[in-house]
Amino acid sequence: METLDKFDIAILNELQTDGRLSNAELSARVGLSAAPCWRRVRALEESGFIKGYRAEIDRQKIGLGVLAFVRLDADRNTGDATSVMEEAIRKLPEIIACHYISGTGTFELQVVAQDLDSFSRFALKSLINLPNVKDLHTSFSLGEVKASSALPLGHLAGGKKT
Repeated sequence: METLDKFDIAILNELQTDGRLSNAELSARVGLSAAPCWRRVRALEESGFIKGYRAEIDRQKIGLGVLAFVRLDADRNTGDATSVMEEAIRKLPEIIACHYISGTGTFELQVVAQDLDSFSRFALKSLINLPNVKDLHTSFSLGEVKASSALPLGHLAGGKKT
Protein backbone atom coordinates (compact mmCIF):
# COMPACT_ATOMS: atom_id res chain seq x y z
CA MET A 1 0.00 0.00 0.00
CA GLU A 2 1.84 3.08 -1.25
CA THR A 3 -0.96 5.58 -1.68
CA LEU A 4 -3.94 6.49 0.43
CA ASP A 5 -7.30 7.39 -1.05
CA LYS A 6 -10.11 9.38 0.53
CA PHE A 7 -11.52 6.29 2.29
CA ASP A 8 -8.16 5.37 3.83
CA ILE A 9 -7.68 8.94 5.04
CA ALA A 10 -11.22 8.99 6.46
CA ILE A 11 -10.56 5.69 8.27
CA LEU A 12 -7.34 7.08 9.76
CA ASN A 13 -9.11 10.26 10.88
CA GLU A 14 -11.96 8.36 12.52
CA LEU A 15 -9.69 5.87 14.28
CA GLN A 16 -7.48 8.70 15.60
CA THR A 17 -10.59 10.22 17.13
CA ASP A 18 -11.92 6.95 18.52
CA GLY A 19 -9.86 3.78 18.22
CA ARG A 20 -12.66 1.75 19.80
CA LEU A 21 -15.13 2.24 16.95
CA SER A 22 -16.78 -0.97 15.83
CA ASN A 23 -16.27 -1.87 12.21
CA ALA A 24 -20.00 -1.25 11.61
CA GLU A 25 -19.79 2.29 13.04
CA LEU A 26 -16.51 3.01 11.24
CA SER A 27 -17.86 1.82 7.90
CA ALA A 28 -20.98 3.99 8.33
CA ARG A 29 -18.88 7.06 9.15
CA VAL A 30 -16.56 6.66 6.15
CA GLY A 31 -19.21 5.60 3.64
CA LEU A 32 -18.13 2.03 2.96
CA SER A 33 -19.81 -1.29 3.56
CA ALA A 34 -18.45 -3.35 6.45
CA ALA A 35 -16.32 -5.90 4.55
CA PRO A 36 -14.33 -3.41 2.41
CA CYS A 37 -13.87 -1.18 5.45
CA TRP A 38 -12.49 -4.07 7.49
CA ARG A 39 -10.12 -5.04 4.64
CA ARG A 40 -8.84 -1.47 4.42
CA VAL A 41 -8.24 -1.28 8.17
CA ARG A 42 -6.28 -4.55 8.02
CA ALA A 43 -4.26 -3.26 5.04
CA LEU A 44 -3.49 -0.02 6.92
CA GLU A 45 -2.35 -2.07 9.92
CA GLU A 46 -0.25 -4.49 7.86
CA SER A 47 1.46 -1.71 5.90
CA GLY A 48 2.36 0.14 9.09
CA PHE A 49 0.13 3.21 8.75
CA ILE A 50 -1.68 2.06 11.91
CA LYS A 51 0.95 1.06 14.45
CA GLY A 52 -1.40 0.01 17.25
CA TYR A 53 -4.29 0.92 19.52
CA ARG A 54 -4.03 2.14 23.09
CA ALA A 55 -5.97 3.88 25.81
CA GLU A 56 -5.26 7.56 26.38
CA ILE A 57 -4.84 7.91 30.15
CA ASP A 58 -5.16 11.19 32.02
CA ARG A 59 -1.80 11.53 33.76
CA GLN A 60 -3.23 13.95 36.34
CA LYS A 61 -5.89 11.44 37.41
CA ILE A 62 -3.30 8.73 37.99
CA GLY A 63 -1.16 11.02 40.12
CA LEU A 64 1.50 12.11 37.62
CA GLY A 65 1.08 15.86 38.06
CA VAL A 66 4.54 16.92 36.86
CA LEU A 67 5.55 17.01 33.21
CA ALA A 68 9.17 17.99 32.66
CA PHE A 69 11.03 18.70 29.46
CA VAL A 70 14.65 17.71 29.90
CA ARG A 71 17.34 18.63 27.39
CA LEU A 72 20.10 16.11 27.78
CA ASP A 73 23.59 16.93 26.59
CA ALA A 74 25.78 13.96 25.75
CA ASP A 75 29.47 13.90 26.59
CA ARG A 76 30.25 12.16 23.28
CA ASN A 77 28.03 11.87 20.21
CA THR A 78 29.61 8.74 18.77
CA GLY A 79 27.53 5.85 17.47
CA ASP A 80 28.35 3.39 20.24
CA ALA A 81 28.00 5.89 23.09
CA THR A 82 24.70 7.17 21.70
CA SER A 83 23.33 3.64 21.24
CA VAL A 84 24.10 2.75 24.86
CA MET A 85 22.40 5.96 26.00
CA GLU A 86 19.32 5.28 23.83
CA GLU A 87 18.93 1.80 25.29
CA ALA A 88 19.17 3.13 28.85
CA ILE A 89 16.55 5.81 28.07
CA ARG A 90 14.15 3.20 26.64
CA LYS A 91 14.27 1.28 29.93
CA LEU A 92 12.97 4.19 32.07
CA PRO A 93 9.15 4.29 32.05
CA GLU A 94 9.13 7.82 33.51
CA ILE A 95 10.54 9.02 30.18
CA ILE A 96 7.46 9.03 27.97
CA ALA A 97 9.09 10.56 24.89
CA CYS A 98 12.62 11.10 23.64
CA HIS A 99 13.72 12.96 20.53
CA TYR A 100 17.05 13.76 18.93
CA ILE A 101 17.19 17.54 18.64
CA SER A 102 19.10 20.06 16.60
CA GLY A 103 20.90 22.97 18.20
CA THR A 104 22.13 22.74 21.75
CA GLY A 105 21.82 19.32 23.31
CA THR A 106 21.46 15.81 22.02
CA PHE A 107 18.05 14.64 23.28
CA GLU A 108 14.84 16.26 24.43
CA LEU A 109 13.02 14.08 26.96
CA GLN A 110 9.49 14.29 28.29
CA VAL A 111 9.43 12.99 31.83
CA VAL A 112 6.45 12.47 34.14
CA ALA A 113 6.53 12.37 37.92
CA GLN A 114 4.13 12.54 40.85
CA ASP A 115 5.49 15.83 42.17
CA LEU A 116 8.63 17.97 42.17
CA ASP A 117 10.26 15.92 44.92
CA SER A 118 9.82 12.67 43.02
CA PHE A 119 11.09 14.31 39.83
CA SER A 120 14.13 15.57 41.71
CA ARG A 121 14.87 12.09 43.05
CA PHE A 122 14.46 10.60 39.57
CA ALA A 123 16.73 13.22 38.00
CA LEU A 124 19.46 12.74 40.63
CA LYS A 125 19.21 8.94 40.72
CA SER A 126 18.48 8.07 37.10
CA LEU A 127 18.79 10.89 34.58
CA ILE A 128 22.16 12.29 35.63
CA ASN A 129 23.52 8.73 35.86
CA LEU A 130 22.53 7.71 32.34
CA PRO A 131 25.61 6.62 30.38
CA ASN A 132 27.41 9.45 28.56
CA VAL A 133 25.41 12.31 30.16
CA LYS A 134 27.26 15.59 30.28
CA ASP A 135 24.48 17.91 31.50
CA LEU A 136 20.72 18.26 32.01
CA HIS A 137 18.53 21.33 31.50
CA THR A 138 14.95 21.04 32.75
CA SER A 139 11.79 23.07 32.11
CA PHE A 140 8.45 22.25 33.69
CA SER A 141 5.02 22.42 32.12
CA LEU A 142 2.88 25.01 33.87
CA GLY A 143 -0.26 23.82 32.05
CA GLU A 144 -1.24 22.11 28.84
CA VAL A 145 -2.69 24.24 26.07
CA LYS A 146 -2.91 21.34 23.64
CA ALA A 147 -1.92 17.72 24.05
CA SER A 148 -2.93 15.44 21.23
CA SER A 149 -1.44 12.38 19.63
CA ALA A 150 -3.67 12.80 16.56
CA LEU A 151 -1.70 13.62 13.43
CA PRO A 152 -2.90 16.11 10.79
CA LEU A 153 -3.85 14.28 7.59
CA GLY A 154 -4.92 17.15 5.32
CA HIS A 155 -1.74 16.89 3.24
CA LEU A 156 -2.78 13.37 2.20
CA ALA A 157 -5.93 14.52 0.35
CA GLY A 158 -5.94 13.63 -3.30
CA GLY A 159 -4.14 10.31 -2.88
CA LYS A 160 -0.63 11.81 -2.73
CA LYS A 161 2.17 9.39 -1.98
CA THR A 162 3.19 9.17 1.65
